[in-house]
This record gives sequence, C-alpha cells and structure tokens, in this order.
Amino acid sequence: MTGANPPDNPAARASAGRMPRSPRAAIEPDRVDLPARRSASARHPLVVIGNAVISAFVLVALAAGIALFFGKQRFEAAGPLAADRVVNIPRGSGMRDIADTLSREGVIDQPWLFIGGVLVLKAREDLKAGEYEFKAHSSMRDVVATIVEGKVLAHQVSIPEGLTSEQIVARLLQDNVLAGDIKEIPREGSLLPDTYNYARGVTREQMVGRMQQAEQRLLREIWEHRAPDLPLRTPEQLVVLASLVEKETGKPEERSRVAAVFVNRLKQKMKLQSDPTIIYGLVGGKGTLGRPIMKNEIEQPTPYNTYIIDGLPPGPIANPGRASLEAAANPARTRELYFVADGTGGHAFAETYEQHQKNVARLRSIESDQKDQVPIGDQIAPPAAQSAPTPAAAAPAPSPPRGGPSKPHATTPH
Repeated sequence: MTGANPPDNPAARASAGRMPRSPRAAIEPDRVDLPARRSASARHPLVVIGNAVISAFVLVALAAGIALFFGKQRFEAAGPLAADRVVNIPRGSGMRDIADTLSREGVIDQPWLFIGGVLVLKAREDLKAGEYEFKAHSSMRDVVATIVEGKVLAHQVSIPEGLTSEQIVARLLQDNVLAGDIKEIPREGSLLPDTYNYARGVTREQMVGRMQQAEQRLLREIWEHRAPDLPLRTPEQLVVLASLVEKETGKPEERSRVAAVFVNRLKQKMKLQSDPTIIYGLVGGKGTLGRPIMKNEIEQPTPYNTYIIDGLPPGPIANPGRASLEAAANPARTRELYFVADGTGGHAFAETYEQHQKNVARLRSIESDQKDQVPIGDQIAPPAAQSAPTPAAAAPAPSPPRGGPSKPHATTPH
C-alpha cells in the first residue's frame, strides 16, 4: 500500500544496517547502550560485608595452610641440640615454662613453634614434669613425645645383701639424687636388698617404702613354699635365720648347707654359735666391730649372742637377700652340724665333732703357712664386700666340745 510504513522485519533491518553509510557517518562511533544498574539488594551493606568476610576468611585459611605446611616441616626437622643433654622440668611447670626451659637448655630454638605444636597435638594436659635425656638433634615432635610419654631418666641405687638397716639408710642418705630425709631407721630385716630404679624427685622415704613392700611380697611367696618340716613358726623367724645365713657365707652354693647346719641344730636343741650374732650384739646396726672378737666377748651376754642364748636371736642381724631367704626356707637335706673355713674362701662341713676337729686342724695348718698374710678363714668382711664371713668356735682349750658350727678365733678384724 502506497504511503504505508514498511513492516518491522529484523532481516530488513539487518540488511539496512549493511547499507553503505556516508563517510561522515562511518567515522562516528557506534552508540552503545549503557549497562544496567546493579540492583539495590546487591548494594546492601550486609552483602558487601559478607563478601569481605568471605574473602578475608579465604585469605586467612590460605595463609594458615601455608603456615601449617612450613610449621609442620620445621616441627619435625632436626633440632639445634649438638649433643645429648639431660634437662629437668620441675613440677608445676606450665606449657610456656617448659618451652622456656627447653629453649634455655638449647633443646629447641623456637619456643612459640613448640607451643603451637603442643596445642595442635592437643598435648597440653599431657606434659609431665621430670628429668629427661634428649638425644642430639631431637626434633620438636620427638621432644614433645618424650615429655608426653613420661620417658624420665632412670637412676639406680644398689643395696648389697647383708647390710643392716642403719647401713642401708646411710647409703640412701649418700645418694645425691634422692630427695628428703629419713625420719627413723627401719626395722632390721624389713628391707629387701636389690637394685632399684627411680626417677629424680623420688624421696628417700619413698625408697624405703618400696624396699619394705618388696621384702613383704617376697617373704610371703617364699614362706608359702617352705619345707614342711622347717622348725620355724613365723615368717619373721625365717628372716632371722636367713640373716644368719647371709652373714655366714657369700658363696651361693653354700647357702643351703649353712642353713641346713642351723636347722639341724635347732631341731636338736643345740646352740647355734655364730660369730655374726656376737658382733651384732656388741655393735647393733653399725654392722662391723672393726677389730677381732675378744675371747671374753664370746661369753659376753647379749640378747643376740647365740653362744649364750638358745635358739634363734630375737631379731634379724641384717637384711638378707632372696637367695638366703630361699636357702633358709628350703635348706639342704644333710645331717651336718658343723662348718669351718677351708682356707679358700669357702667352708668345710662335718656331721661329727671329730671330723670338725680335723677340719679345724687343717685350717690351722693353712693359717700357719700364711701367717704373714691375713688368714682367709677368719675374715668376716663388711657386708658390702660379701666375701664369705665365717662362724665362730670355742676358744681353743681342752674342754668338752661346744657342738657349734664354729672355728677358732684369730687375730683378724670381724
């Protein structure tokens, strides 16, 4: 239709758009539509803050991840300690105190990294006080594991068999690692000689308690397995007999025979006649006389002198060890009633007094040949030496036999 508007045809418009333009129109820039404005909700302050928080969180998480990666590497890397070192962490030390102590001792060089590692491992409440030995170049992880597991440095105290309680207390007081004092001397025979491990901070009273508990447990066990015909009524009497055995010989193979001699004498109502009981009656817990036994001391009345009293002494004369307790509970099956030193550190045993006299004569001959030396058979060494002490006998005289497991006295210290 003439004069009508052409239809709105996109194809036509596109074709028209491709129509050549005038040079002036060609150099003019095309008009571009302005972008739509952001909605009001996108410009809301809460949305802006939220976006900022999320961005910050992402950055912090990224930084933390990087820090954890490098921190873990440093935490597990070799430490600065050039040589093994012992460090004492006092009781009551907190996490920071421990870190400062380790840093001061050169075990670690970054206290805050140590603290961070402890927190990450959730080990803060598991750190234990004590004395620790850290190996050279221990990593912080190794250091933390050592403290958490409580791998404290172990010390030892060794108590030889045959010491008196007073002598044992003296040894404990000489130990520079043990703490505290001992209020009173423990009852004789109540401590078990042995080697005990302990950590720094343990008190001397606690060590005495451990030794007493160990002796009680062992005594119950041995008493339950004693020989059925043993002439002893109580475990305490077993300790008394074992203390005599302990002081009479230091040779393991002789203990059961020495115990048998005493048991046979108890059964026959014979006096035990043991030199160590003379000495204990004279000096008590000091243990040694420091000189020879005098003839008049053999007959000197004391509650412990088995040349005077019948049967066992009223209490132990030392603290016997396991071997002597077992020997006293299960003595050898013999009829021997006598023993005397044989000149070699051991003893000669006899069933009759006549044979015993021959053994004594043999000892005299050996001592005569060794008169310029200390007679071996007459030594009663201090308990710490444990070198086969020997029993006493009647003073040499043409009198009726005493019937004891005895030997002539000599001029050597007991």
